[in-house]
Amino acid sequence: MKRCTKCILPETFPGIKFDDQGVCNFCRQFKGADRLNEDKALYLQKFKDLIAQVKDTADYDCTLSYSGGKDSTYTLYVLREIFNLKVLTLTLDNGFISDQAFVNIRAVSERLGADNIIFKPDFNLLKKLFRNAAENEMYSAKTLERASTICTTCIGLVKFSFLKIALEKRIPMMAWGWSPGQAPIRSSIMKINPMLFKQTQKALLEPMRKAAGDEVERYFLKEEQFKDKDAFPYNISPLAFMDYNENKLKDKIKEFGWKDPKDVDSNSTNCLLNSLANKIHIEKYGFHPYAFEIAGMVRTGVMDREEGIDKVSTSGNPGTECLVKDKLGLVI
Repeated sequence: MKRCTKCILPETFPGIKFDDQGVCNFCRQFKGADRLNEDKALYLQKFKDLIAQVKDTADYDCTLSYSGGKDSTYTLYVLREIFNLKVLTLTLDNGFISDQAFVNIRAVSERLGADNIIFKPDFNLLKKLFRNAAENEMYSAKTLERASTICTTCIGLVKFSFLKIALEKRIPMMAWGWSPGQAPIRSSIMKINPMLFKQTQKALLEPMRKAAGDEVERYFLKEEQFKDKDAFPYNISPLAFMDYNENKLKDKIKEFGWKDPKDVDSNSTNCLLNSLANKIHIEKYGFHPYAFEIAGMVRTGVMDREEGIDKVSTSGNPGTECLVKDKLGLVI
């Protein structure tokens, strides 16, 4: 398969074009390391200014969507130890979280002094959603450039379930453990626009309702909640403007009791669903759902190209995939 000679995007990725040197159009749009470092400094200062504005205005300064994976764990360290924020960590138990990830959540939350809420939706409903996501197309083609249908379904529940909690508690910031490849730096600090989020909710809720029925609505916002514009928090992705090195990151979080799960694939450190979700996506669309994220990290120098290619080329976890298929009742 032909790949960009600078990043790792394959010829099967939607909208990709190569120049005479085999460099893709996404790499040609990259402004370079100097511009990136300027943006990082700018957004780090923006974050400090925002903290000064909102700190101690509620019981918690921010929520953190906490999966127990390496990136969200490191983000918790950043929020607590570097910025001294009061953090409410929120974990959605989708029925496929590695046991080791739960051990990590408990250990790190205790060491870093963060409150944690584990939210476990009705698994029968989740089963309907994940089965449908495995067997059918649910979302726009643009959405599927960044994540599999299964992951898009799960993160949609995470985003809106946790936004409801932030709104109810008037928490001014929602932090996310997105890697630098997932969160563009210029959207790493952004006040949530209720009307835009309403459109996003519609795009997610309608296909989920078709798959699982009206009960899925309880995980999303009611009409009246969109009217209180002042209550909507800022979305924050600190890893976009902080120094990021996967090996150093893991070394740091191991100081707080974090351990690598052994039952996941090479692109996850918390979720058993991921391996099967990736496999289905590759078979349907011809490219790895993590390709865009990893290409971004290669492009910006936080991961070398060989490691990036390895991550999107390595087979998943067959044993875990069989376990997931059995639990969901899939025959694919």
